[in-house]
Amino acid sequence: MSRVPAIALLLVLLPSLACAQPSKEEKQKKLYCWNEGTERICSDALPADAVNHARDEFSVNSGLRNAQVQRALSDDERAAAGAAAAQVRLDQMAEQTRQRTEQAMLATYASEDDLRRVFSERKDVIDNNLRTAAYNVASLRSALVALLGAAGDRELSGGKVPDKDAEAIRQRHAQLQAQQRLQLSFEQQRQALDGEIEATLQRYRELKSALPAG
Repeated sequence: MSRVPAIALLLVLLPSLACAQPSKEEKQKKLYCWNEGTERICSDALPADAVNHARDEFSVNSGLRNAQVQRALSDDERAAAGAAAAQVRLDQMAEQTRQRTEQAMLATYASEDDLRRVFSERKDVIDNNLRTAAYNVASLRSALVALLGAAGDRELSGGKVPDKDAEAIRQRHAQLQAQQRLQLSFEQQRQALDGEIEATLQRYRELKSALPAG
């Protein structure tokens, strides 16, 4: 195996490439060129320590580059490339699903009113949850105010609030906060559903308008 800097090797090979009549085996021979640090190396055989390098492959017969091989990826790079490819497949599947869903929507619902009825059950469930949460918040707040009032009156009269009453106040306050968080969650769900309904109806109108007349 000869291994020399690229410029020197090419200067040696060019005259012979111009004059020689290559045999069948010579036509299949390759010249490999790759970088080692700042130096460009060329060889008629690829050493083991250069297999993972990015390289150019030239035909010994013509001197023309007939292949360009990228360097081997690291484990992290292969994992990233695999994740990117998987995401592309997922995006393609999502787009196909979206197209099938839109086609089914047009075939199933003759009007916007028909489409709105699809969302009515979800709206009813969320609205019922909102009403229940609002009632619980009001009830817990009223009970907490009563407990705090009784404790305040006892302290104002010079007494001490019993431990069980103080614990009841802490528990009722925690229950009220939990119910308020639940109420906020239901409100956010309702807003999200309203946005979903409007976006779906808008897309339905666009698809309808794109249909041929008749």
